[in-house]
Amino acid sequence: MPNYSYRAQAPGGKVVTGTMLASDETDLHERLKNQDMMLLSAKDVARSQTYKRLKNTMLAEYARQIGTLVRSGITLVRALEILSEDESLSPYERKIYNEVRHQVTQGIPLSDAMENMNGVFPPLIINMFRAAETSGGLDQTALRVANQYTKEAQLNAKVKSATTYPKILGFLIVGVVAIIFGFVMPQFESLFNSMESLPPATMAMMWISDFVKKNWLGIIIFCIFCYLLFYFLKKIPKVLFFVDMIQIKLPKFGHLFKVVYTARFCRTLSSLYSSGIPIITCLSIARNTIGNAYIEKQFDQVIADTQAGETLSKALSKVDGFTLKLMSSIKVGEESGSLDDMLNTTADDLEFESERAISQMVAYLEPAMIVVMAVIVGFIMISVIQPIYQSYSQIGKS
Repeated sequence: MPNYSYRAQAPGGKVVTGTMLASDETDLHERLKNQDMMLLSAKDVARSQTYKRLKNTMLAEYARQIGTLVRSGITLVRALEILSEDESLSPYERKIYNEVRHQVTQGIPLSDAMENMNGVFPPLIINMFRAAETSGGLDQTALRVANQYTKEAQLNAKVKSATTYPKILGFLIVGVVAIIFGFVMPQFESLFNSMESLPPATMAMMWISDFVKKNWLGIIIFCIFCYLLFYFLKKIPKVLFFVDMIQIKLPKFGHLFKVVYTARFCRTLSSLYSSGIPIITCLSIARNTIGNAYIEKQFDQVIADTQAGETLSKALSKVDGFTLKLMSSIKVGEESGSLDDMLNTTADDLEFESERAISQMVAYLEPAMIVVMAVIVGFIMISVIQPIYQSYSQIGKS
């Protein structure tokens, strides 16, 4: 039930303000009318505020503590109160938890209170909690949600950690080249100008060095512009769709990306389906956790086929971007009547494979970048040494 901030006219013409829970503005009008007040304006408090989504680590901790406290016999309201009193919370997180507790105290279900926070909690945790409130077993569902977000946070952390070294190496390559062209090469300019002729490679290097020295500010501005252009272009759905499509079709890397996306989807689907949520709702939620616009777009047809009575394994087999292992496992689960167990097992296997895929991507990137750096530095050194060696040779002959 939403919480409305209102302005109303009290008997005698006095204008009063306040907040009140109501199903909609009509209900709010009736509630105020029963208090001899006339509604002037109203605003949904949750929708009028801008919130940012909680991180996966916080969602995992939130769900884990709720599951643990409720399982030990503590009431939900008291559990939420204990959560909001945690000293490690930031002011923003404490504000969110207190607002959820306040709404639950007013009789609003926990899932609705979380949904009213306007984007703080993702649909995955909201729907799983809602299913648990209907069927019972909130503690088990909360712990399952905690496990889901813990694994997702661990996977994201491994991706971030694995890509840190290639990023540093990339910046190092750019930095070394900039120093060589901007500061080292100009030191040889007077020497090279005194020579009668220079090798083509040296002439090219001197031209690049002179260009960098004269236009370094423009080059920096151009690089920043290119970065911002790429950043904003990725916000355009058609561009993002095309980039994500190319990503899974890359040689070597394409299959590794598929493994990561399949593991992410399978874990989410497993958590949702095990909580008793209808398969169509599971697909609608799980599609938004994949992280690839090209694959997510194909779920319009998957959902339509599933609603038409097609088996889940057959519907998912048409998706370009998943590994075949997912469809084979789901088919076995459908035939044996243990789809939830099969999804759990497959999710564990795919997560192991995704970790290995991330390690393989880094194993490909690191030596490739080292080779690129070696080629660049080696070419520069040859361009510097070659004319000096030629001059010494001429001196020796004379």
